[in-house]
Amino acid sequence: MGKKVFALFVCFITLTIFISILNCQGSMKTIRLPDGEVVWDLNGEWDVFVELYGPWSAVGSWKQFCKITQEGSSFVSVRMIDDPYNRKGSRNLQGELDKSGFQKVQIITSSGPLDAKGTISEDGNKMIIDDGEKVRLTYTRK
Repeated sequence: MGKKVFALFVCFITLTIFISILNCQGSMKTIRLPDGEVVWDLNGEWDVFVELYGPWSAVGSWKQFCKITQEGSSFVSVRMIDDPYNRKGSRNLQGELDKSGFQKVQIITSSGPLDAKGTISEDGNKMIIDDGEKVRLTYTRK
């Protein structure tokens, strides 16, 4: 009887470890490109906080809702609702990814694209993109 309980206990522990490993792998939102490079998978719906500062601070800040589509290492973010200066369906972000995060990223405004820098959180669920002068976008995955 003791051997059966011990064997059952070992099976339970092994199953728990296996499920934990699979769960951890699933939480990393990455994709492998054809060349073997691994980049973040940004596909999906995101809540966005648009914060204008510096020379644009008088315009204010607002919330936005966007959808990112990614093809390989290239991505585009499209507004899903109107905001004070842009229409639903218009782009608000585009760029290229590499293994370390953003290779190139541009914020698309009504006055044209702005080159920016961005960071992605360790779990891939939050991004902060900032042009360093006028606008900062904080993306949070839904």
